[in-house]
Amino acid sequence: MLDEKLMHNLIVDYMKEKFVREYKEITINPSGSPDLILANYGLTLAVVEVETENSITIEKAEKWKAVAEKNKLFLMIPKNARVKATELLWQKGIGDKVAVGTYEIVINMP
Repeated sequence: MLDEKLMHNLIVDYMKEKFVREYKEITINPSGSPDLILANYGLTLAVVEVETENSITIEKAEKWKAVAEKNKLFLMIPKNARVKATELLWQKGIGDKVAVGTYEIVINMP
């Protein structure tokens, strides 16, 4: 559980840095959902939700649907959970409305 929280926070911080050129106001929401709020001039343009392997559930898919109906949603998921998340998105009818990105940690030893 601690490892997942650490991974989640690492990806949230990384995504904040990736979006810094496109959005003037990026807010990390440490207490809940969504994880990042992306805005310009006070207007929310998109939100980012970072999931871990164990947090991808049908209940979360319901939350994604609610968010995607109001804002552009970027969903970041572990690479090995892409099929599961994509199936849930299509089941909820939002597979074409959500931008899905993946992450993985790769360590190459000499």
